[in-house]
Amino acid sequence: MLLELAAQRRVLFIGGKGGVGKTSVASAVALHQTRAGRRVLLVSTDPAHNLGHLWNTPVGDEPVHLADDDAGGVLAGVEIDPQATIDAHLAEVGRTLRDFMPEHLHKQVDQHLQLAGNSPGTHEAAILERIAELAEHARYDYDLLIFDTAPSGHTARLLALPEIMSAWTEGLLQRRDKAEKFGAAIRALDGEDDPESSRGANRDRRIRQVLLKRRQRFERMRELVIDPQQCSFVVVLTSERLPVLESVELYAELTRLGVDVGGVVINRLSPTDQGDFLAARRTQEEQHLAHLRELLPHVELDVLPMLPGDLVGEAALAELSAQLR
Repeated sequence: MLLELAAQRRVLFIGGKGGVGKTSVASAVALHQTRAGRRVLLVSTDPAHNLGHLWNTPVGDEPVHLADDDAGGVLAGVEIDPQATIDAHLAEVGRTLRDFMPEHLHKQVDQHLQLAGNSPGTHEAAILERIAELAEHARYDYDLLIFDTAPSGHTARLLALPEIMSAWTEGLLQRRDKAEKFGAAIRALDGEDDPESSRGANRDRRIRQVLLKRRQRFERMRELVIDPQQCSFVVVLTSERLPVLESVELYAELTRLGVDVGGVVINRLSPTDQGDFLAARRTQEEQHLAHLRELLPHVELDVLPMLPGDLVGEAALAELSAQLR
């Protein structure tokens, strides 16, 4: 299931409950596709990044090389830095405002933008904007884009944001339209040659351009996320009671949002031939696995075994990659 999805989609989101091995599975899929000759970008959206630790190499907000293959495959990694995106967006807005504000008001502009940068939801909006930006650029430079996402609740909220942010930005644009009409009426009364009125009109146009750019980016992101021909979500979990229940809830929420759930991956299934303790654990896991099949009877399911040793570096990930199907 997993490899078939990776071969057929342009974008894969891989998510689930915290601590179930999402980054490992995402990295194994990315490495497999790289060794099949594809250009892959692997992106971590989780604020508690593990991608660099897993690959044993520094990873930041811009793509860094992780692996390649003689067949032409290339794998690059990104750990999204939401603060960098917030700073870049506020810097763009700040330049627009300062260009058209009297110098004695520049300090107030900076104070306002600082408050905006710390307001609720700014962090999530920044992650979404960076995801949308990477998705746009990746279509030219990469064959496959894999998102290693944050734990379930955070990811569900994030995937709901494109529609919310698009509607919110549309509301701002409508208010800008009213403000511009009011400003035009004032300029007509004051005379078109008034420098202050002209600066105000130019400022309004620049602010509108910034808002339109964001709305269009969010709309394209929403279209991508709900297109099952291009994008699918894979839920990763371990065969335990809480991960099973949380994964069923995540599946329901993703379905409600219109996101295609391509399948479920049961990670780190215990062996049956390595002693009584692990055999007993496997028996318990099989019960949870049966319950999951009852709750999600139509969802494709892959199973990955527990592997010995730490999953660090390309060689270890290649071992996990060999278990994919």
